Amino acid sequence: MVVRLRPHHLLCMLTFVGKGYNAEFVANYTAIARRLSEGEEIEVVSGPDDICRPLLNDPEAHCREHGVATRDELAAKAVARLLGRSVRPGDRLRLSRALVGRLREAFKEGTIRTACRGCSWSNLCSTVSSSGFSGVKVLGSAVPAETATGTCAPLPA
Repeated sequence: MVVRLRPHHLLCMLTFVGKGYNAEFVANYTAIARRLSEGEEIEVVSGPDDICRPLLNDPEAHCREHGVATRDELAAKAVARLLGRSVRPGDRLRLSRALVGRLREAFKEGTIRTACRGCSWSNLCSTVSSSGFSGVKVLGSAVPAETATGTCAPLPA
């Protein structure tokens, strides 16, 4: 299986602590966080992704707004710069503790947060970041060591 993520969710996952728009959203995101922590592959997508799924029955869902697409563009550029590789729809990657550590350090420093401007969750994310990412669900402290390996190298299609 593969987890389909839009680019700005590559940033959101760094600070996900179990809060969200509603109970269904949180349950879905928590399950995705577990899958990512267990080493499941990520496919970068354009538009609504697996995290957005519980919100898509709402015709007013922000997942489809132009501002969110702009946030995706900014996140893709920032993450690509940090990783030294493309982050485009169709690209695949797998998380490791080292990779998530690099992303979290850059997030904490603010160097990959251009996409976060204007996001309603930005204050929570700043709080989580300043707390040392305490309570995060993706590759948090409860992940077995054997799932903490891997790279962000492109995977074969």
